[in-house]
Amino acid sequence: MGAPSGAAAEGAGEQRPRRRIAVYAGSFDPVTNGHVDILGRGAPLFDEVVLAVGHNPAKRGLLSLEQRLDILRAVAAPLPNVRVDVFEGLLVDYCRRIGAMAILRGLRTVTDFEFEFKIGLANRDMAPQVETVFLFTDPNLLFVSSSLVREIASYGGDVSRYVPEAALRPLLGALGRG
Repeated sequence: MGAPSGAAAEGAGEQRPRRRIAVYAGSFDPVTNGHVDILGRGAPLFDEVVLAVGHNPAKRGLLSLEQRLDILRAVAAPLPNVRVDVFEGLLVDYCRRIGAMAILRGLRTVTDFEFEFKIGLANRDMAPQVETVFLFTDPNLLFVSSSLVREIASYGGDVSRYVPEAALRPLLGALGRG
């Protein structure tokens, strides 16, 4: 006796494994090389990574939402399993809506860990089916943050080594330097 063939074999109790979707969320105002590092190392761990920009209409960032989305699309272009999206509200609600199983986060310092630990536990309490996965930042990028990049750039400092090329011109333009 052989295995069932044709249509009888298909759907005969077989279930496709759930796609492993992770969400890497942030304001990305601007995206930094630290973000790009985490994205590049995290993407191979999942079937799909959604690079999600948290949008709060009450807050105005340095870069417009459209600028950030364009920059992120350029950054994500070499990674075939990464797509860019926008969400409002709670991240765990967004994860449930798109069927994500994980939230991808980068850790730079102990201070990051303390903050991320609390948020991760709250997310787990609200959505136990969504895991939080932490990746350590490249040691050469430990000090790089969006707020530091904005501050250095606002005083005329060179931030080209801290942000991807796609982010540099829009960042300088937003500061009246481009």
